[in-house]
Amino acid sequence: MFRKRYRQQVPELNTTSTADISFMLLIFFLVTSSMDTDKGILRQMAPPPQEHEQPMDVNKDHVMRIELDAGDHLTCDGKPVTEQQLADEVFALASVNPAGHILSINADRQTTYDAYFRMQNAVVSAYAALRDRYAREHYGHAFTQCSAEERDAIVEHYPQRISEQPLAEGQKGGRP
Repeated sequence: MFRKRYRQQVPELNTTSTADISFMLLIFFLVTSSMDTDKGILRQMAPPPQEHEQPMDVNKDHVMRIELDAGDHLTCDGKPVTEQQLADEVFALASVNPAGHILSINADRQTTYDAYFRMQNAVVSAYAALRDRYAREHYGHAFTQCSAEERDAIVEHYPQRISEQPLAEGQKGGRP
């Protein structure tokens, strides 16, 4: 006697809801996860001049010329400086004339990002030290512990007055 062979069928999985579940999981993870974003350097553009405004006269003694050339050499008013020396120079200028100073930054287009950001960090650290000192003298605590009103008053007292422009090719000394 011969026996009939039965083919054994493999049970199939019901996959009709798999796409729905994977879509819901994707949405869940997108909603619950946070994506870090780099904020970069915070700078506020000057408002466009009004028609009736006259150009502002600037005392050249209150302008600090900071240059970063293609070889990543940093100079302040024509003298080579390190980042720490630059921070000290900015600190000194801004403490003498808080509202009337201007930093004129000229960076060559061929300079590295690392050198540019080290220079920017030196400038920002000088302002942070100035603002912290002012907060401790006038409010009795660090700038980071100040209320929003106190911070606004301190930032108004020590504004970052920065003018940035790229150095033209082959230019040295800030002016053609």
